[in-house]
Amino acid sequence: MSYELITILMFALMMLMLATGQRVFAAIGFVAVLSALLLWGDRGGYDLGFAAAMKLMKWYPLLTLPMFIFMGYVLSESKIADDLYRMFHVWTGGMAGGLAMGTIGLMVLVSAMNGLSVAGMAIGATIALPELLRRNYDKRMVTGVIQAGSSLGILVPPSVVLVLYAMIARQPVGQLWLAGLFPGLMMASLFVLYIWLRCRITPSLGPILPKAERDIPWPEKVRLLRAGLLPLFIYAVMIVPFVTGSTSLVESSAIGALAAFLAAVVRRRMNRVVFENSVRNTLRITCMFMWIILAALAFGSVFDGLGAANAIENLFTEQMGFSPWMVLILMQLSFLVMGTFLDDTAMLVIVAPLYVPLVDALGFNLIWYGILYTITTQIAYMTPPFGYNLFLMRAMAPPEVTLRDIYRSIIPFVGVMILALAIIMIFPEIALWFPAYVYGN
Repeated sequence: MSYELITILMFALMMLMLATGQRVFAAIGFVAVLSALLLWGDRGGYDLGFAAAMKLMKWYPLLTLPMFIFMGYVLSESKIADDLYRMFHVWTGGMAGGLAMGTIGLMVLVSAMNGLSVAGMAIGATIALPELLRRNYDKRMVTGVIQAGSSLGILVPPSVVLVLYAMIARQPVGQLWLAGLFPGLMMASLFVLYIWLRCRITPSLGPILPKAERDIPWPEKVRLLRAGLLPLFIYAVMIVPFVTGSTSLVESSAIGALAAFLAAVVRRRMNRVVFENSVRNTLRITCMFMWIILAALAFGSVFDGLGAANAIENLFTEQMGFSPWMVLILMQLSFLVMGTFLDDTAMLVIVAPLYVPLVDALGFNLIWYGILYTITTQIAYMTPPFGYNLFLMRAMAPPEVTLRDIYRSIIPFVGVMILALAIIMIFPEIALWFPAYVYGN
């Protein structure tokens, strides 16, 4: 049986299991071990799963995962994120679309706190959405802003999904995080620029706050600024020692978790409920990611053993005559299709064991490709008719925001994200220069 046929059968069986409602890690792990048993017998099949488990347990950077998740949940459960929005409310409300632009700023900082796009969506929908609608912002504008801002969650470090990509692609987590920083900030800046232009052309989309709400004494404005910038300070305390080489990645994650906990204690917002919720959610998310990584490693080991990546590369480049860039674009388009029914983590663990070796064989940089993957999957999340984020927003939005409004709201922001993706594909150094500078020193 050819490698191509074995690959197709593995993917078909996995998709069939997912269609029956099986959990992602169960479907992927089962197909991996079953394939190994059929290909290499009892010894090879059983050893595959065991070897993947041992590799996972020995991967030291994995300790960053619970640390960053705990940091994000402490900051969100203790309502420190609310202070962020209050700060943006006061400081940006005096310009057309100011609160929408401030919401993008909120999303950037929430992404830096948590690393999960779902967390950014939840905070934006519960904190920013009601305030923006109450102040007569256009409902299509604000739902688009929140969905677009939440896409930064898996791009701006510390990105939890990039930790998963690093494990599967066998790339340094630190380099991936640094590679995602400037593309994430660039995309946030493009969102802000779009909002500014739209509200300048049509001020009714984002009206200026009434003067009574903006007339706040300067001491109060400064106090709100200090409170709102606290998460940024925590982020700096965590990231700066790592960038300068004073701490390792794991040590920086521990500093970030401890700094978030102490900030909640100092602000008198740490109580038993906040602590228990943070710990429970951290345990739940961490265990989920560890099971997924374990299954993905086992699945990838089958492809390594088969040499399937080389066979697929030969199929596209030699037999079909595709150029490396054509193959890369086809892979990105496949993410858009899968994004209609899978989340970013599922997409990664299903196709990364095949795509990552293929990208490497085609001569592309795997750090750069990790950034392309994160942007493309977020575009897929927001692309009608079945984008994951669209239905998540509908579940969180008030009744007056219809699904049609949500569909229409995202069109211009998807256009901005495609522009950002094209810029990074044309100019890879936007993603690669910072990790090269830091690790080169």
